[in-house]
Amino acid sequence: MKKIHNIDINQAVSPGLPRRLAAMLYDALLVFGLLLLASMVVTLPVGMLAGEPASQALAGNLLFQLWLAMVPPAFFLLFWLKGGQTLGMRSWRLRVVREDGSPLKWTDALKRLLCALLSWLPLGLGYLWILIDRDKLAWHDRLSGTRLVLLAKR
Repeated sequence: MKKIHNIDINQAVSPGLPRRLAAMLYDALLVFGLLLLASMVVTLPVGMLAGEPASQALAGNLLFQLWLAMVPPAFFLLFWLKGGQTLGMRSWRLRVVREDGSPLKWTDALKRLLCALLSWLPLGLGYLWILIDRDKLAWHDRLSGTRLVLLAKR
C-alpha cells in the first residue's frame, strides 16, 4: 500500500476550472453507473420474487430512495479518504488535501462534500468563483479548509 505524503502547498499548483470540470464529468459517469448497480441490486431480486409491479413500486419507497441517495456521498468520501483522489481526479492528476497539504480526515471530507453542495446550489457560482479567485479556489475549498492540487506528470 502506497503511503500518501504531505504536499508542499507553497509549491502546489491549483487546477483551473476546465480540469476540475473534466474530472467531475468522469466521476459523474462513474456515479451514474454505481447508481444503476445499486438500483439493480434491489430491484432485480424484488422483481424476481414479487413480480414486476413490486419492482416498479420501489421508485416511491423512501428506504430505496435513501439507499440510492447514499451512493454519491459514499463514492466521494471513500475515495477522498483513501488517497485523496476519485477515479476522475486520478485521470486528471488532481488530489484533494487540507490547507496545510496533509491528507483529509473524515471531518474534512464530510465538510468538503456538504460545502460542495453549496457551490452548486446558486447555478454553480461556487465553482465559477475559481475564475476570479486569486488562488483558483472554489467556495467549498475555502469553506472546508481543503483544496485541489495538480500533481506532476509521472
